[in-house]
Amino acid sequence: MSQPYHNRPLRKVPSDAEPMNPLLASKLIGLAAMTFVLLILSTAATYVIEPGTRGLKVTLGKTADGFLPEGFGFKAPFLTSIVTINVRQRTQTVKADCFSSDLQQVKIDLRVLYRAPESSVVQIYREFAGDPFDSLIAPRVQEAIKEVTALYTAEQIVKSREEIKKKALTAAKQKIGNLLLVEDIVVRDINLSPELEKAIEAKMVAEQQANQARFTQVQTQVEAETAVISAKGEAEAIRVRGEALRQSPAFLRWKIVERWNGRSPMVVPSGPENSGAALLLPIGPAEMPVVP
Repeated sequence: MSQPYHNRPLRKVPSDAEPMNPLLASKLIGLAAMTFVLLILSTAATYVIEPGTRGLKVTLGKTADGFLPEGFGFKAPFLTSIVTINVRQRTQTVKADCFSSDLQQVKIDLRVLYRAPESSVVQIYREFAGDPFDSLIAPRVQEAIKEVTALYTAEQIVKSREEIKKKALTAAKQKIGNLLLVEDIVVRDINLSPELEKAIEAKMVAEQQANQARFTQVQTQVEAETAVISAKGEAEAIRVRGEALRQSPAFLRWKIVERWNGRSPMVVPSGPENSGAALLLPIGPAEMPVVP
C-alpha cells in the first residue's frame, strides 16, 4: 500500500556545479601568486638601454665605474637601478648680453650644438645634477662670446658674424674641455639698440655713396685717358695719311673718285703739275645713282 504524499521522504535536487575542492583552489591561488612574483622578479632583474643612450648601474647608492651599452641585460633585482644618459647631439639656446669695444650693448642669440661622449657619462652623472648643459656649457659659452665681442666695435660685430662665431667656438671648447663636446655655435641673431642701428645704417649709406663717387671719378679718368689715346691715334693717322699723300698724290685722286655721286661735277687736275686734261668729279657725300 502506497504511503501518503505528505509522508514521503524528500529527494535531493542535484545542482549544476559541484563545490570546488579546497585543495585545488589553494593550488590555483598559489600558482597565480607565483606567476605574479616571477613576473615582478623578471622585470626587476632585467633592463633595456635604448639607442642613443648609455646606462649606469647604481647599486645601493654606489655608481659603477663603467657604462652599459645599448641593448638588453640583467641586474640585481630591487638592489640595482639603471640610470640612462643621452649621448645624442642636441641643440640648446643661449642668450648673452655683451658689450662692444666702443661700449655699446649688444644682445646675441646663439644656438649651441653639443653632445656627451661615452667616456664622460659616469663623471657627468657623479658631478652634475640635472642637465649638465645649464651648469657647464651655457655659462662658458656666454663668457666666451663676451670676451670675443669686447674686441670689436658694434659695427664690426654686425659685419663679422662668422669670424666672431669661430673665435667664440674655439674659446668655449678650451673652457669646457672634453667632458662635454661642443660641436658648433650658430649666431642666430644680433640685436642692437634702435639708435645704434640707425647710426650704423647711416654710416653704411655714406660709405656706399663715397664708394660710388670714387668709382665715378675713376671711370671719368679712364674715359679721359681713353679719349687722349684715341686723339693721339687719330693725329698719328692723319700724319701718316699726309705723308702718304705727299709721297703718292694719285691716292688723293683715287679717294675723290671713290666719293663721286655721278652728277655734281668738279674740276680735278690730271696730275700734280696741273698739266693735262682735268676731271669733273663731286665733292659732296656719296649717293646712290638714280635709275630712270
